[in-house]
Amino acid sequence: MRVFEGSEAVARPPRRAVVTVGNFDGLHVGHQAILRTVTGRARALDGEAVVYTFEPHPRKVLRPEQAPRLLTTPEQKLELLERYGADVVVVEAFDRGFAGRSPESFVREILHDRLDPVEVYVGYDFRFGRDREGSMRTLTELGPRLGFAVTIIPEVTIGERDVNSTRIRQLLSEGDVEGAEPLLGRSYAVRGRIVEGDRRGRTLGFPTANLEPENEILPAAGVYSGRLRLLDEGAPPAGAEYGVVTNVGRRPTFKESDPVLAEAHLFEFEGELYGRRVELHFLHHLREERRFGSVEALKRQIEADAAEARARLGERV
Repeated sequence: MRVFEGSEAVARPPRRAVVTVGNFDGLHVGHQAILRTVTGRARALDGEAVVYTFEPHPRKVLRPEQAPRLLTTPEQKLELLERYGADVVVVEAFDRGFAGRSPESFVREILHDRLDPVEVYVGYDFRFGRDREGSMRTLTELGPRLGFAVTIIPEVTIGERDVNSTRIRQLLSEGDVEGAEPLLGRSYAVRGRIVEGDRRGRTLGFPTANLEPENEILPAAGVYSGRLRLLDEGAPPAGAEYGVVTNVGRRPTFKESDPVLAEAHLFEFEGELYGRRVELHFLHHLREERRFGSVEALKRQIEADAAEARARLGERV
């Protein structure tokens, strides 16, 4: 997969480009439906599947107070786009200057002149250009004049409701990682670096890896079973995976004012992970976070949590 930092970096348009445009935060099953169509058409036409997207998210520039917390990091988004079949990704830097383009200017000067598509596919709610003035009507009128076909991909529904990033964020805010999984088409995962904590877990017999998250969203406070995958080189090697029981929260038994942390206890692991980058997957919500009357009561609960996590993970192996 070829990645271009901005459309100006595309010196020569992709071959018989089949293009889709959007933010694609989360790369959920609705996005995946668009990508399946785009990649399928590109293969049929002996062309290239092209994804045109933005960084940062437009609302972070135009209405930062209303900007959504994003489900994926830029790194995750690119990896997922490659997994789902994109040949070319153009990541356009979004700023107020770019936001001021008229819809017609965007279609003519960006889509047509720089990407030269034969077909364009977008989601049913696609809006573009200055003040989001561009609509499906704008695109379907201009496209044929400029030589490319435009197709609108209908919404994907699960449980009789539209699949979208807002719905997934709500589920995660409720700790419902099982509910978010079918909408994402995979388990929710957070990346980050393991940093040194206060080593309190060791005193309880359950040492934990403390994650400094790169993602903007952690699931709701609580205890989860999941898996941890190493991303960078070292010992153990990149790609090594471990079952985990993870606590997200402030550890109220010790100090109510602690910052929200994600701490994962790895099963069948001995050693140090400080400084390593990892991806932490959340598979099952086991319980809500709560305060315990004593350290011994907390320790007994952690033992029960670990046993339940092992049993739940055994269902996924």
